[in-house]
Amino acid sequence: MGILAADRSPGAKLGLTILIGLLLSIPLFSVWLLVYDRQMQSETARASIAEGWGGPQQVAGPLLVIPYRATVTETVTEAGRPVVRSRQVWQELSLSPETADLATAIRPERRQRSIYEAVVYEATMSGKARFAMPADLSRFGVAVSDMALDRAELRFGLGDPRGLFGQPPRVSVAGRALRLQPGGGTPATGGSGFFAWLDAAALAGSPILVDFAYDFRGNGWLSLSPQAGDTRWRVTSPWPHPSFQGGFLPVERSVSEQGFTATYRVGNLALGQSLVGTGAPADTQRAPGQPVMDPYAVGAPAGGYEARINLVQPVDLYSRVNRATKYGFLFIGFTFLAFLLFDVIGGVRVSAVEYLLVGAGLVLFFVLLLAFAEVIGFAAAYVAASAAIIGLVTAYSAAVLKSWRRALFIGALLVALYVVLYVLLSLEAFSLLIGSLLLFAALAAVMYLTRNLNWGARETVEGSV
Repeated sequence: MGILAADRSPGAKLGLTILIGLLLSIPLFSVWLLVYDRQMQSETARASIAEGWGGPQQVAGPLLVIPYRATVTETVTEAGRPVVRSRQVWQELSLSPETADLATAIRPERRQRSIYEAVVYEATMSGKARFAMPADLSRFGVAVSDMALDRAELRFGLGDPRGLFGQPPRVSVAGRALRLQPGGGTPATGGSGFFAWLDAAALAGSPILVDFAYDFRGNGWLSLSPQAGDTRWRVTSPWPHPSFQGGFLPVERSVSEQGFTATYRVGNLALGQSLVGTGAPADTQRAPGQPVMDPYAVGAPAGGYEARINLVQPVDLYSRVNRATKYGFLFIGFTFLAFLLFDVIGGVRVSAVEYLLVGAGLVLFFVLLLAFAEVIGFAAAYVAASAAIIGLVTAYSAAVLKSWRRALFIGALLVALYVVLYVLLSLEAFSLLIGSLLLFAALAAVMYLTRNLNWGARETVEGSV
């Protein structure tokens, strides 16, 4: 009798298993890059679908702008000596409404092209605004006699005027309809929007009441930049998944499967600005082809002085697949650990090639998940991809471990892992807690099963020479 061969020690097998697991990080990282690439393609496709509807919309106004004469002094040099001169210039007095009562009805629509989908909407903005001459106008160094009230402008801001459709915007003062002109919007929207000439002579004696309504299209989100002394904004929509963002949140809101309603109330004290502004005329006109924002930048952050409603798609499959891919090491680690225990405790030899093939199957799950999810949705894709990989790895394990009983244990382990992963993806707030408890339980189980194992000892096989 003699020693024919010396096997690796359990510690060496553990090291080899870890090395193979690290090598599998390369294809796992490639899958993550694939998910990112498909997500970028999806966003490009969504922008293409929404093209022509207008981008994410930002509305502001109305704002009353009145030219006035002002005297400015300047120092010039003549014959080497400073000379102070005065001259008359035209400047602009900007009046925000004392009150603005706005109502918006959003009508969303899903539009598809191939496997991609985008949410676009049509909206109707209507409202009333009340303008009055400030009682403390003299504090701003402006006299009514210096104003050109007959050359006043009533300005409305709209982030992407290409979205205007249907009937032309309707603006009336004291029941008299005004003729609208393009451009000349408010500073909040970079000057994009429309305006109307107005003879505001009546403003010197009494307030002016403005009624307006206009229809526009957009996609992704809708925001309001309030400017009035007291802004009330009521929004209704049948969309059941709104996200309220920005510096101002609704004071009342109701969300159900039938849609949502939200009511905002914002005062100028919260805005930190006066209702009156003076200064040189602002260049609010934009050059053609230079929008105030990327018209399809749905993910652009909301500003601190706007109220934004985002029409969220409830399931972003790419973000969920991306999160699932980050748990790839968890799958590989737990499955390899089960094979390692069968090897060092059960005496079933598992080669490096067999570890690699099983690991390749586990990585393939995420590719199948992405491919199926784009066609049949995330939940159905998860079931199909996990069932395929569980069946494949279980059948292969029966040959590697020389036992269907052991293979069924591997299959049950994978079922448990996929169920836990789905729970982690669904309960994002508790994913760290659940994941840490799962790792703790796995570590405790390994420590218990290997408590009597000599990791440095070599196994020997005896036989006749």
